[in-house]
Amino acid sequence: MDNDSQLRVTPFATHWGTYHAEVRGGKVVGVRDYADDPDPAVIGPGIVDMVEHPTRVGRPMIRKGFLEKGKDSDRSGRGREPFVAVPWDEALEIASGELDRVRKAHGNQAIFGGSYGWGSAGRFHHAQSQVHRFLNCIGGYTPSIDTYSYAAVSAISPHVVGHFARLVLNQATAWPHIVENCELMVMFGGMAIKNAQVTSGGVGRHTTREALLAAKQNGTQFVSVSPLRSDAIDLLDADWVAARPNSDTALMLALAHTIHSEGLHDQAFLDRYCTGFDRFLPYLTGQSDGQPKDADWAAGICALEAEMIRSLARRMAGKRTMITVSWSMQRADHGEQPGWMAIVLAAMLGQIGLPGGGFGIGYGSENGIGNPVLPFKFPAVPQGQNPIAEGIPVARISDALLHPGEPYDFNGRRTTYPDLRLVYWVGGNPFHHHQDINKLVAAFQRPETIIVNEIWWTPMARHADIVLPVTTVLEREDIAMTHWEPLIVAMRQAVEPVGEARHDYEIFSGLAHKLGVGETFTEGRSPEDWLRHLWDQARQRAAEANFELPSLEELRAREMITLPDPDRHPVLLESFRNDPEGNPLETPSGKIEIFSERIAGFDYDDCPGHPAWMEPYEWLGGPDAEHYPLHLVSNQPRTRLHSQFDPGSVSRASKIQGREPMTMNPADAAARGLSEGDVVRVFNNRGACLAGIILSDTVMPGVVQLSTGAWYDPLEPGVVGSLCKHGNPNVLTRDKGTSRLGQGPSAHSTLVEVEKFEGPLPPITAFAPPPIEERD
Repeated sequence: MDNDSQLRVTPFATHWGTYHAEVRGGKVVGVRDYADDPDPAVIGPGIVDMVEHPTRVGRPMIRKGFLEKGKDSDRSGRGREPFVAVPWDEALEIASGELDRVRKAHGNQAIFGGSYGWGSAGRFHHAQSQVHRFLNCIGGYTPSIDTYSYAAVSAISPHVVGHFARLVLNQATAWPHIVENCELMVMFGGMAIKNAQVTSGGVGRHTTREALLAAKQNGTQFVSVSPLRSDAIDLLDADWVAARPNSDTALMLALAHTIHSEGLHDQAFLDRYCTGFDRFLPYLTGQSDGQPKDADWAAGICALEAEMIRSLARRMAGKRTMITVSWSMQRADHGEQPGWMAIVLAAMLGQIGLPGGGFGIGYGSENGIGNPVLPFKFPAVPQGQNPIAEGIPVARISDALLHPGEPYDFNGRRTTYPDLRLVYWVGGNPFHHHQDINKLVAAFQRPETIIVNEIWWTPMARHADIVLPVTTVLEREDIAMTHWEPLIVAMRQAVEPVGEARHDYEIFSGLAHKLGVGETFTEGRSPEDWLRHLWDQARQRAAEANFELPSLEELRAREMITLPDPDRHPVLLESFRNDPEGNPLETPSGKIEIFSERIAGFDYDDCPGHPAWMEPYEWLGGPDAEHYPLHLVSNQPRTRLHSQFDPGSVSRASKIQGREPMTMNPADAAARGLSEGDVVRVFNNRGACLAGIILSDTVMPGVVQLSTGAWYDPLEPGVVGSLCKHGNPNVLTRDKGTSRLGQGPSAHSTLVEVEKFEGPLPPITAFAPPPIEERD
């Protein structure tokens, strides 16, 4: 790479946008947004100062105690002990030795391969694909199942309507149909534009705001059901329904009750396309339990006016209505229920399969859902076959580490947690994603060995034994191509790797050679060879789909290309509606299952055979509210993707006295003697953190909003229960599955109390490297 003083501009892509890096003297000095992006993400400039940030892991590192004693070291040293820099070959020798020891002594099921897939937008340098391919080459690993984003609704969907990702997400009704045909959009969980900054795999044009405003201009009316008014942009003039958090299923039931009792439902649709409405109806009317699920009943649960509920039901029945549910809705206790009930409500309206009507789950949760794109499957790095059949639900990692051999239920199966001895984590930070960090700290003291490939000294890296430094997206060549985005980007290397950082592929190639499977892993290909191989596959598939992609050289010369428009824009379940016999759903009955015999057969008390209101384990209507009277909404941040780039300038500019900002209603603040800008202690019986106060009436009374992603920064590193000085809300959330069906995260069922923090503020240390020692 050149090091002259001339400005060089290099294209690259991230999960939150497409950019050109400005490079001078071998340094990234700025970024430019993609010229055709109508709504660029605010996150973009945060990458500039992260390339050479003090938190970069510059060399291979081994925790001091582990270097001295290996698997017999004091594991409570994770998170607090210093690290020792070692040469690459020694680091690979130690890491490969541990992998070999564990697989031979305990079997490959004792290795957990952790990755959350947001490490890079590039098709080749995809951390999750790389680690899974490597581990499969050495005999397999215990994987995680599903995602933190939508585990509960992903589990319920195949029983009710069909595969979640393949059907509900990838065939979601396209925005042009909504713009042209939708008269009323009822958004449960709102549709926060900040969440639509991102798409897994890359973003060219941020389209969600553009589509919503086009629908508004065309006459669509909007209703946002959320504790946060800001979950709908002001320009939509949405009616704000500030229902009590976690009460949405009760509200949907009451809407359904009104629609049925007033004869506004479409019985013909229910008869032809659905099964089980007759089994659900006795519950809805109260015949089975003596309690009609009417508006008066729901009003007390939701803290809403009964007449408002009835009025909304009539509006929905009188218009072409799209019911949307955000992914955040199902990250709560009994999170399977709101998604299921939204489908039932849409079925009762009889508009499923019609343009602009029916339901959608996830609009706005990522930018790409609803984009009109070609139904084209891009090639990916082949991961191989994992001979280990059993995985664990993604949100159950703490339980697996703490309770090996113990039984648990998951989606109709009774199984046991594996005895995990080694954790290999790549491209993710569970100290952001996972609930109850204090429990996670204890859990991560259990495995014999933890290996992490990481760019920065994240909380996960600090809790590892072996840390191998990885390149950023700006330090390697790649191609961004993803199924929800028509833009393909030739990602060019902008700068040389910082320090001794290597690509994940290089790291795994080195480990694979030491373990005798080097040729199996690499297939004799360099990174450039793999890129050409993947692009050749893409060109072949394009030809089979009757369009042409240029050569890799031409792509790089053009920097980016846009795929042709699709011939048709999808309408969710349109083919099923047109011919239910010829296009049956992938459910046991081939129809929409309002009552599921299969789920009923599981005999789960926390997920019955039809959608139902079940009181959350912790909510404002329950007994815990007496001690912890504020409901915590730990939603996605505006200034970063999850926890990525939290040390960067964009995220840090949002902090208050260095702490993560927390928004609360002025009335709640006044009752506690709090003012704008105060630093407060947020606490419950699971933990505590500090946060800076923002006052706003966009948050309903009784609710506080503290985004996820602040790097965990304990006052006493490595100590379970320590105060997080920085504001990570997952020291407060409970690590409990949504139900035995989905076992998803239930972070949004959390109560807290808030008090002003008195005394000197402890310094933030999350953005400084841990103590590092040199060898004598």
